[in-house]
Amino acid sequence: MKPLTRIACAIALALPLGNAAFAAQAAPMAAATATSPADQTFMRLADHYFDDYYFPANPSTATADGLHAWDGKLEDYSRAGVDANIKALKQWEARVAAVDPKMLSQFVQGDRELVLNNIRSSLLTLETIRPWQKNPDNYSSGITSSAFTLMERKFASPETRLRALIAREKQMPAVLADARKNLDNPPAIYTQIALEQLPGLVSFFQHDVPSAFADVSDADLKKQFADSNGAVIKALQDYQAWLKTDLLPRSHGDFRIGAQAFRDKLKYDEMVTLPLDQLVAIDMANMRANQQQFAKVAHELDPAKTPQQVLAELAADHPAPDKLLDVFRGSLDKLVDFIKQHHVITVPSDVRPIVEETPPFMRATTFASMDTPGPYETVAKEAYFNVTLPDPSWDKQRTDEFMAQFNYPVINSVATHEAYPGHYIQFLWMHHLDDRVRKLLGANTNVEGWAHYCEQMMLDQGLAQFLYPHDRRQQLLLRLGQLQDALLRNARFVVGIRLHTGQMTMAQAEDFFVKEGYQSHAVGEVETKRGSSDPTYLYYTLGKLEIQKLRTDLQAKQGKNFNLEHFHDAFMQQGFAPIAIVRKAMLHDDSPVL
Repeated sequence: MKPLTRIACAIALALPLGNAAFAAQAAPMAAATATSPADQTFMRLADHYFDDYYFPANPSTATADGLHAWDGKLEDYSRAGVDANIKALKQWEARVAAVDPKMLSQFVQGDRELVLNNIRSSLLTLETIRPWQKNPDNYSSGITSSAFTLMERKFASPETRLRALIAREKQMPAVLADARKNLDNPPAIYTQIALEQLPGLVSFFQHDVPSAFADVSDADLKKQFADSNGAVIKALQDYQAWLKTDLLPRSHGDFRIGAQAFRDKLKYDEMVTLPLDQLVAIDMANMRANQQQFAKVAHELDPAKTPQQVLAELAADHPAPDKLLDVFRGSLDKLVDFIKQHHVITVPSDVRPIVEETPPFMRATTFASMDTPGPYETVAKEAYFNVTLPDPSWDKQRTDEFMAQFNYPVINSVATHEAYPGHYIQFLWMHHLDDRVRKLLGANTNVEGWAHYCEQMMLDQGLAQFLYPHDRRQQLLLRLGQLQDALLRNARFVVGIRLHTGQMTMAQAEDFFVKEGYQSHAVGEVETKRGSSDPTYLYYTLGKLEIQKLRTDLQAKQGKNFNLEHFHDAFMQQGFAPIAIVRKAMLHDDSPVL
């Protein structure tokens, strides 16, 4: 089970409520907390896991979660640190596994599974997948992220945060020294990706980090920072040179994790145990249905053109770059109006996320994301909807190619996914979940599955007609944009499994994204690279299909009493748990998730 991230994924959001009706909806969430002695005993054990192991071992995660006792600490990347983590995790696995689930309430049974699977997933990563041995970017991007958590939010004074950053930076050169000892025959693609990332990471420490603390006036503190930051920059530059001249020529390893590890990762992270070939068959059936609907919509738009030609026209219909943020801001109000008028889900707060340009550090790797404060952050409570703009120095052709991904239908889909009713609404609900385990741990099939489910669900509920009541062409374009995004996620599903089980080469994967996922060659290349190190990025479609089946099954059970808003609200009350746990709570049975 994954610890939850706040950029593009999910962690609870601490914002003031502006919806009195929400109090009644949230009541069951508070009532779900542990009440029996057995429940309370387990929750104390979970607290010890977080406080005695989880946060001390992951101080950067603690900072992101809003717990600042570990701000000056850094993860131990050494081989001794890896071995110590494995030893500690095995001890915690035995302690949590020894708790008899039959003695726990259903909700706390789910918490036990979340903690146990988090431990087992961590062990799988350290012992079998072994990114500490195979992935050079694990070190360079890892320390950069640790710096970013201290500068992105103003949870304390600049001086306080800078002192913590200096303490972390002093430990960073040793991390890169550990990398040279630990890395052993990594896959060439991993070393190449690390080399592609490093110029941006060096630039981040050269420009972005000093800029974030420009207001600090303490001369001694500024001198300490100049020394520690300079040492990090030099260590990164030396690391880059070492990767290029030493490690890359001997990077002949295999990035594939293999079928068994893939199955175990799905079991621990998503609680999905279906055979891999059956999962591929399920996704392919959904992909074919999406392709058929795509062709039907494209034909209605223009019978004389192929779907690809229609798609090319769609890409050209986008706002000017300097108007993009305003278009996104305007889209949020319309989405909220639709949600409230059509009773899609309870909106817990009238506070909007702040739409702004993506921070420089993230612009190379993300087009849009939702960045929220951690569940225990009490000061820096703002949520940011980041949108990446084209570089002003680019020529017109490159700018137009970049802006194609922000055509008007896709803007609507992105805003739905990231904000309303996707990630941001989920963040708002999680603030009212009085359960530490589910604030901190969860499944991507829930988080990303929910956001991807929302893209289709909102159109199915009539969003296109609401936005464009008299414009059939615009209605169809919105659906076409949603379908293209769905096909991208369908392609990830198949590529992830086949790449990592040796059934597909990198070149074949890129071609699959183009031919079956209706993506450009450039997108296919980027997505395949991502798949080499993110094997289970099938969780978008997998989660969407699980949620759709849950909804269908509950509707069949409730009949005329089924209410969509009640369904979505009840789903939120289960936190970020895998859909298997959510199903059991909402259907009261162990029926299959797919």
